[in-house]
Amino acid sequence: MSLPVLHEMIRTCQLCPLGKTRILAVPGEGPARPRVMLIGEAPGRNEDESGRPFFGAAGKRLDALLENAGLNRNDVFITSVVKCRPPNNRVPTLEEATTCKTHYLEKQILLLQPVLIGLMGRTAIQHVLGEPIDLTRMHGQKIERKGQTYVILYHPAAMIYNQSLKPIMEADFKTLAAL
Repeated sequence: MSLPVLHEMIRTCQLCPLGKTRILAVPGEGPARPRVMLIGEAPGRNEDESGRPFFGAAGKRLDALLENAGLNRNDVFITSVVKCRPPNNRVPTLEEATTCKTHYLEKQILLLQPVLIGLMGRTAIQHVLGEPIDLTRMHGQKIERKGQTYVILYHPAAMIYNQSLKPIMEADFKTLAAL
């Protein structure tokens, strides 16, 4: 299976209830062979309307974090665990996250073969790694699981609500870039 075929499957997916409430599914975007892949939680309103990942306020924060770390958004593949917006931006259910992860996210990772995956926020960490990780203690750290290297990151939206996280998140993204 190719990435374009997988992304078309995502755009037409009806495997969970989110397929009925979304405007546009958001497969993700970036190069076909990225060194870095970033995974967030789920699309928000702006992403649902545009079909593009991290296109709203959190996307502006992400762009600034990448630029500050010397990374270009066009060189990074950006996606989310869940490909459709949960109503009212609620946290995805276990069923929604598991469905997207097993049908789409795991296949994206296999097709893209990133050297490094940045897990942005608790939902991404929990569903990709399948284990609880203390984000406040482990942020910015590199971990290896099943031959894949991950970096634990705060979700860019966290900066919207807590400006004191900005220097911490900037340092974590610089760690990501250095790796």
